[in-house]
Amino acid sequence: MNNNKILVPPIKCQGIKTKLVPFIKEKLEWDGSGVWIEPFVGTGVVAFNVAPQRAYLCDKNQYIIALYQGIQNGTITSQSVRDFLEFHGKKLEQYGVAYYKEMRDKFNENGDPLHFLFLNRSDFNGMIRFNRHGQFNVPFCQKPNRFAKAYVTKICNQVLNISKVMNGKDWIFECCPWQKAFESATENDYIYLDPPYIGRDTSYVGEWPDSEAIALSEYAHKTSANVCLSMWKENEFRKNDHLFDYWSDFTWHEQDHFYHIGAKTSNRHPMIEVLAIKR
Repeated sequence: MNNNKILVPPIKCQGIKTKLVPFIKEKLEWDGSGVWIEPFVGTGVVAFNVAPQRAYLCDKNQYIIALYQGIQNGTITSQSVRDFLEFHGKKLEQYGVAYYKEMRDKFNENGDPLHFLFLNRSDFNGMIRFNRHGQFNVPFCQKPNRFAKAYVTKICNQVLNISKVMNGKDWIFECCPWQKAFESATENDYIYLDPPYIGRDTSYVGEWPDSEAIALSEYAHKTSANVCLSMWKENEFRKNDHLFDYWSDFTWHEQDHFYHIGAKTSNRHPMIEVLAIKR
């Protein structure tokens, strides 16, 4: 696989780091001798592009973890994804929003990772959002023909590509609290942090209060492992005070970036992204 080509994962998520991958890879200083650790793996776009030999990839979102575990162990393949999306895509084209809601209801009952993938690729703006009862509640994208042949092929290729990246590597995917990812970290390991952004709630899985953000900073400072934090610094309206208050002793590398966060256009603005690296 071309090392210069950015590998895009099959899961979409607001705030995904796809366009920042070259910047992140350029600034990382790690010889790869330890374990690559991500307490907030999300879509996995950074891990899939760094492609370490050993990785411990964690997240609170059990459905993303289940999907990637399935791809890793071969129970979910590009062909099974194609069969699923083509079958249900035809139903979606025929019945529209009613069928989307039916699939959403089924997912909220069974938690099946393929249902999750279907919803993620046919909901509004690629949002991942759950209500207080843990039910997925993102509305339909209003495109009944969403799963056209070319789009299904694109998703299947993404599944195939990440399965190739994982093949032959010692990777562990686990649904767990972020604190657990730090427990086994050693000085040879590299911890990449991409936590929920304070003040920019996307209701990813639960809330991310100040207390959690502060605790994460404390863990990052105490661990003997290498640490890299990806975080927004400022935009034209405000700056991220938390970054200045708790991560100022890290070395900062800055990059202009543009995010689509939330459904409102008022939340879509360019900002400065910081890669804060522990020295």
